[in-house]
Amino acid sequence: MNGIGSHQSAKMLNDEWLTPPNIILDLGPFDLDPCAPIVRPWETARKHFTKNDDGLMHKWAGLVWCNPPYGDQTKTWLDRMALHNNGIALIFARTETDMFFKSVWEKATSLLFIRGRLYFCYVDGTVAKANSGAPSVLIAYGKEADIRLRRSKIKGKYITLHELL
Repeated sequence: MNGIGSHQSAKMLNDEWLTPPNIILDLGPFDLDPCAPIVRPWETARKHFTKNDDGLMHKWAGLVWCNPPYGDQTKTWLDRMALHNNGIALIFARTETDMFFKSVWEKATSLLFIRGRLYFCYVDGTVAKANSGAPSVLIAYGKEADIRLRRSKIKGKYITLHELL
């Protein structure tokens, strides 16, 4: 199961957690969300693939928004983002992991470490009562994504990883 547009954890009772709409509004618009939840109270992109579509199996075009399934599948989605090289992903800032080293530190253009912890939303649009439980990071792959992170009004720390020519 892809848990599209959400995080997954064996410890969670809910496996779909939506990106807070202010993040999408600040960074968008996006052309594609390959990890969109089936039920969504707000649009995340012009085109959506849900877990029923399996966004990894389709061609990606334009600027991509990706809030991938959290856990073992995250690396697969980030590697696809790196290949597409035109999008922004949102994941937990687990900077010490092998996945982060291989799929983020080595491949991403820039990062925006979000200040504080996010409050994700349920599929009905209501905000979760508790924060995410971990710090989050926005990851830019490619020039347009990097520009959007740099111009973002989201509080946090922006870091360039690879200079673009």
